[in-house]
Amino acid sequence: MSTFGTISVIFDLDGTLVDSEPNYYEASRALLAEHAGREYTWADNEQYVGISSHETLALWRQEYGIEATVDELLADLDRRYLALARAETPVYPEMRKLVERLHDAGVPMAVASGSSRAAIAAILAGTGLDAQLTTFVSAEEVPRGKPAPDVFLAAAELLGAEPKDCVVFEDAAPGAEAARAAGMRCVAIPYVAAHADDAAFAAAEPLFRGGHGEFTAQAALDALAPR
Repeated sequence: MSTFGTISVIFDLDGTLVDSEPNYYEASRALLAEHAGREYTWADNEQYVGISSHETLALWRQEYGIEATVDELLADLDRRYLALARAETPVYPEMRKLVERLHDAGVPMAVASGSSRAAIAAILAGTGLDAQLTTFVSAEEVPRGKPAPDVFLAAAELLGAEPKDCVVFEDAAPGAEAARAAGMRCVAIPYVAAHADDAAFAAAEPLFRGGHGEFTAQAALDALAPR
């Protein structure tokens, strides 16, 4: 058992551990320009923060009459995204510090993300986070993406942890809702500041309303310490 008792920690990836949203935005913008001839703005992108790529592409396919299948679109998006991600995907410094501290303390950790498994693996390897985060699950491996709890429950199962002992770190409202549905505590770091008042974040313990500008590894460790 770690110095944090029975706690296991599950991290969302995009917008939580790494600032990958700009890369997803650029990849999505290019994909929609080619397949739908549609302009895609950053404000448009904010609507899909926290929603799995598979679900987002299914919505776009229906809304914009795209002929390609969801699987074809997902492969296209991954190709575009990974080209950008491999060039640069910054890790939030305080998150890297937190992961290292939890690893040193022996806390079981996993990543549960709406990105594809290939994207998760590439990001973890490219940033060096794979040295501490060796367990991960993608929404494409479970029946439902966030806000359903499936991906978090799958991560807990991989860790051999009870949901009630898991703490989720999330930046998006659908993820916070998924954590609650899974019976897990959520530490929230909203990526979009305007979303901090979303009802999904109401039960977060704690809620860093200022996002990563306010978040510190020490504050998170203090919140995780046995009470």
